[in-house]
Amino acid sequence: MSSTVIHVLAYHDAPKAIDWLVEAFGFERRLVIDAGPRKVAHAELTYGPGMLMIDSVGDDAAPLDADQNRPGGVYVIVDDVDAHAARAVAAGARIVDEPTDQPHGGRAYSCADIEGYVWGFGSYDPWKV
Repeated sequence: MSSTVIHVLAYHDAPKAIDWLVEAFGFERRLVIDAGPRKVAHAELTYGPGMLMIDSVGDDAAPLDADQNRPGGVYVIVDDVDAHAARAVAAGARIVDEPTDQPHGGRAYSCADIEGYVWGFGSYDPWKV
């Protein structure tokens, strides 16, 4: 089952972020509408049956500090948590929480992407509980 909730993230350099998300996390481009240098009008990335939409932040937005705390995050279900973490690190992700067995089941890790968003990846699938 796919979710009716789709997360949206805005990046200062959305095309670079899209390339990185594909390389580091294994997303696939579904739709990317270019809006000029470092901008997208709209983008959709998929991971299995899940989807993420990407926007560009406005020109007047302040740069984000990679260590700045941000509320919320994105959780993605993956088959092999440790292999996924290794792929992310190889692409430059900063590990926040190492791969660890979780008390509610499964295994998970979290990392920060190139603009500081924290992502969680794990084998726990709440749709199957």
